Amino acid sequence: MCGIAGVLSFDNTPEIDMIRRMLSRLSHRGPDGSGIYRDAHVALGQTRLAIVDVVGGTQPMSNEDGSVWITFNGEIFNHVELRSELAALGHRFRSHSDTEVIVHAWEQWQEGCFARFNGQWALAIWERDRQRLILSRDRLGVRPLYLFRDRGRIVFASEVKAIFADPGVPRSFDRVGLAETMTFWSTIAPRTVFVGIEQLPPGHLAVITRESYDVRAFWRPEFPPLGQEEQQDLERNADDVRERLIEAVRLRFLRSDVPVAAYLSGGIDSAVIAAVISRYTDVPLHTFSLRFSDVDFDEGPFQRRMAERLGTEHHEVTVCAGDIGAAFPEVVRHAETPLLRAAPAPMLLLSALAREHGYKVVVTGEGADEVFAGYDIFREGRLREFVARDPDSAVRASALDLLYPWMARAPGQAPAFAREFFGRNLSADDPAMSHRPRWDSTASLLALTTPHADWPTDVTGGLVAAMPAQNSAWDPLSRAQWLEMTTLLPGYILASQGDRMLMANSVEGRFPFLDRDVVDLANRLPSRHKLLGMDEKHVLKRAFWDLLPESILTRPKQPYRSPDASAFFGNESAPWVDEVMAPDEVAAAGIFEPAAAASLMRKCRRKGGARMGNTDNMRTLAMISTQLVYRQFILGDGSSGAAQPLAEPLTVIDRAAHS
Repeated sequence: MCGIAGVLSFDNTPEIDMIRRMLSRLSHRGPDGSGIYRDAHVALGQTRLAIVDVVGGTQPMSNEDGSVWITFNGEIFNHVELRSELAALGHRFRSHSDTEVIVHAWEQWQEGCFARFNGQWALAIWERDRQRLILSRDRLGVRPLYLFRDRGRIVFASEVKAIFADPGVPRSFDRVGLAETMTFWSTIAPRTVFVGIEQLPPGHLAVITRESYDVRAFWRPEFPPLGQEEQQDLERNADDVRERLIEAVRLRFLRSDVPVAAYLSGGIDSAVIAAVISRYTDVPLHTFSLRFSDVDFDEGPFQRRMAERLGTEHHEVTVCAGDIGAAFPEVVRHAETPLLRAAPAPMLLLSALAREHGYKVVVTGEGADEVFAGYDIFREGRLREFVARDPDSAVRASALDLLYPWMARAPGQAPAFAREFFGRNLSADDPAMSHRPRWDSTASLLALTTPHADWPTDVTGGLVAAMPAQNSAWDPLSRAQWLEMTTLLPGYILASQGDRMLMANSVEGRFPFLDRDVVDLANRLPSRHKLLGMDEKHVLKRAFWDLLPESILTRPKQPYRSPDASAFFGNESAPWVDEVMAPDEVAAAGIFEPAAAASLMRKCRRKGGARMGNTDNMRTLAMISTQLVYRQFILGDGSSGAAQPLAEPLTVIDRAAHS
């Protein structure tokens, strides 16, 4: 895993000092070395976290004659199989790295190579002789890739702060991107919250020449028409899920030249991963868990029960509200976007624990909820679909009282409210019916913003219009999964809460549930095998029932949560909040109405951030994090302030004079 950066300019030779400054902003992503390649039109750079072929995997890397160069962030887990196939076709290799496999795969199959990769990546390939730059990002957006385009010049990097190392890149808020964040919890690629900064969408590649910038998809989530699923037998599907997930875990746990650990959350997903490692490998396993001093959020008993069952070397970090408040400015600096929850902060502290124990790689359970329909939003969608068939039925409407039993203020405690709120927008013709309550609730944040011509009236229409035309033939659950895989998964779960909090401490995350073959299989399954009645992830439980204790297998779904507003206004209040939320600074940022912000801050202080409803928690986090983004990235340039030296060894290949 690494940080990558580059500059393409057809009219001028990129400055080598520029690529150095960009890489210095990415030193946390790659502390094990750095490299630069430059010729007359391109400069490519990388900061390296050495995991595969620690000695021979230095980048940027080229083919034999130097006509193709690459800078690469990620892992291609099936590189061993691809290497054998390419060797049989006549390709010769100088290293054992997966990076070199990509170079030869590009030579052999061109853009068709990306469909062959089973992995997680963001990369740039420079064809020197053809004067073409190719950018690519993995199917589901595990690894980030941002870019700025301006008059025949492209600046790209793993993180926005590296692009802002270029003083010629403007820094201002994109209000459409902010509106998307305040509706979907994140922007929808290619948009970001910064004007002019794009992200390459997951599953896409860009081919860039002097004359054109061409972006196209090499993969999109697809589901079979309702009733035309390939395999209807539950037991056979459970066996297939087990076989593919075991292989996905083995690839991610064993294909590494450094030790790999596992996160253990207390839920089914991470328990399955850890259990597979223990059963099907002979490598001792270290597990890492996140605990909370507040028992409402703590899952420690379940984590310890699983660790004891497997006999792992177990490590814990216990987080209190004050820890979250203290870490939050650094969290936002790494996330590079406003956040509606404080949940990424404890993940930053967990990755720090893994790194302190010497681990560069962890496997986690992320992706299982999206792929096997584990979220409450899918259960909610199923119930709303049930009610929509007969909206006037009191019996059907009462089923909505069952939603979100884990919440302190669960809808079931206010049945009339639940039926009114979740009974809105019940249109069978709406492909996004499953997500309307969440979007409507989150979009209430926009009522607190300042009037401005650039605020969009609605951002949901564009997303719904982008859904595949064939979605009308899908099961409603499939449509809901498509929306989740397009919004929350890449934009928040894998970015703000995933890659950024891991790589802030130079730790690579690997996600077996997002394996290419696992996802393709899960997407072909009948929806009832994933969500059987109200039993989420049914086929996954069926596949691994023998490896999990009954207490975890039958445990009601509880999503990962952490303290929110109480992290800033409780007994250990964060002193920096008053500064970023000062009325003059709120007014200068121009996003939220100063009076509305001041009123909410008074409410938070009066209550100490406790016993606040979901909406007020979101409002508080949105305002505080947006003001931090303003201070760190609009007034500042995203850097931590102190210049970071490039990691040694540093390799510089400068061909500018010979191009």
